[in-house]
Amino acid sequence: MNKVDFYILPTDSLRARLDFACKLCEKAWRLGHRVYLHCQDDAQRSELNLCLWQFKGEAFVPHDLTETDPAGQVVLGIGASAYDHADLLINLAADVPAFVGQFQRVAEIVVEAPAIRQAARERFRFYRERGYALTDHRLQRL
Repeated sequence: MNKVDFYILPTDSLRARLDFACKLCEKAWRLGHRVYLHCQDDAQRSELNLCLWQFKGEAFVPHDLTETDPAGQVVLGIGASAYDHADLLINLAADVPAFVGQFQRVAEIVVEAPAIRQAARERFRFYRERGYALTDHRLQRL
């Protein structure tokens, strides 16, 4: 059964959401996991790409776009396919991607912005109705 973790951040900052995605990605990558970061659109993916280069002065997470290296250990995608990735999906899109079932673990990052919270509630219902193991992590500070 797939496991879905909701990380609830105490801010309405969309940038904080991307920063947290970078931290989560770095941790998973250092543990040897393959990570697929699913973005809402090309603008968000470009911002996340830049964020992965800059989020931490002493850290670097080697990554690529799905079009360049779909089999990479850390890839950023916006399409309808996650290729052969099956380890960790960090979903930054408003909807649940069709390929979610191929992943062992899914991370959803939620901030207090109304549109983000509402979309997260809908994704939570989707996962619950399909029997996914759900856990929420309410972070106190960033």
